[in-house]
Amino acid sequence: MARLLALPANRTAANLLLIGDACVWKDGQAIAGVDVPTHTITELADYVARPGDVTLLDLDTLGGKLPVRGQSTEEAGRASFIAMEKAIDAVSAGVAQAIVFAPLNKHSLRIGGLDAEDELRHMQQRFGVESFVCEFNIAECLWTSRVTSHVPVREIADHIDQQGVEDAIAIIWGALRQAGIESPRVAVCGLNPHAGDGGSIGREEIDIIAPAVQAAQRSGKKVLGPFPSDTVFIAAQRGDFDAVVCMYHDQGQIAMKLMGFDKGVTLHGGLPVPVATSASGSAFDIAGKGLAKIHGLQRAFDLCVRMGAAVPRNAATSRIAAVTA
Repeated sequence: MARLLALPANRTAANLLLIGDACVWKDGQAIAGVDVPTHTITELADYVARPGDVTLLDLDTLGGKLPVRGQSTEEAGRASFIAMEKAIDAVSAGVAQAIVFAPLNKHSLRIGGLDAEDELRHMQQRFGVESFVCEFNIAECLWTSRVTSHVPVREIADHIDQQGVEDAIAIIWGALRQAGIESPRVAVCGLNPHAGDGGSIGREEIDIIAPAVQAAQRSGKKVLGPFPSDTVFIAAQRGDFDAVVCMYHDQGQIAMKLMGFDKGVTLHGGLPVPVATSASGSAFDIAGKGLAKIHGLQRAFDLCVRMGAAVPRNAATSRIAAVTA
C-alpha cells in the first residue's frame, strides 16, 4: 500500500482516506523505502478531502506495537477487522464511494473477530444486501464468478443449486455490461471431471447446471456450457469468452493465477460500492522483505476509481477511495 500511494498519479486520482494504525503505516513506508505525504486524524468525522495527500485515520488498535510479521495472530487479525469495519462505516456515512484493501489473511480475520464465511459475506451483512453476492476475479480482460466460495471442498456439491448457478451467471453478465461490454460472452464450468461425462461421473451438470444455462439463454444472454473446467480456460484465454462461471473457488483461481498472478484483481460483486484488492494473497513468506509488487493492487485501485466515480454520493463529498491497511 505504501508503494501504491507513493505514486503522485494515484494520490491525485481520488481523495484518499487510509484506514489503519499509524505504526503499521510508518513501518510499511520504511520497508518500501518511501515517504508519503500524510495528514493524520483520529475520528472519521474529522475527514476533509486533501487532494494530492493521504489522510490517515489512525485507529491505534495495536497500541503502537507492531504485530509479529508473517504470522496469523489475533492482534493482527483484530486490527485488520476493525480497519475493514471503519471502511464500511465510511461508505455508510457517505464519506467514501469505494474500498480498496491490501490482501487480508482470512485466518487472521477469523481469530480476530470475523464470524462470517469471509469479508464479502460480512460486508453483505453490514450493507444489508439480501441479493446474491460473489467474488469476481479479473486477469487482463477475462473475468470469473463462482457459485460457491470459501466453503470446505467436501461440502461444495451440497451448496450448488440451479438458482445459485443462474445468480452467478446474471451477476457477472451485469457487471460486464457495466464495464462497457454490450453483449458479454459467458462460459459455465461443470462441477465434475469431463463435465460429468454424460452422467457417468455425476449428474450435477444434467440436473442443475445445464438447466441454469438454458434459463440464461432464454433471457437473451450469450451463455454456453457446462464445459469441462480443465479445457474451458484455454478457450477463454484465446478470447472466445469474456467470463467464466465457476462452481467453486480453486476451479477458477488456479487458472486465473496462472494466467496473471501479479496482475490479478479480486472484485466483490453485488455490494452497493466497488470493493477490490489484488488477487495475490497476503504473502506471509515475503513479509517485511520489501519484495511485494503493486501490479494487482494498482489495477484494483484503478478499477475502484473508475467504478466509484459512478456511485451516488452526497453533494458535499467528492470522489473518494477508502483504503484499508
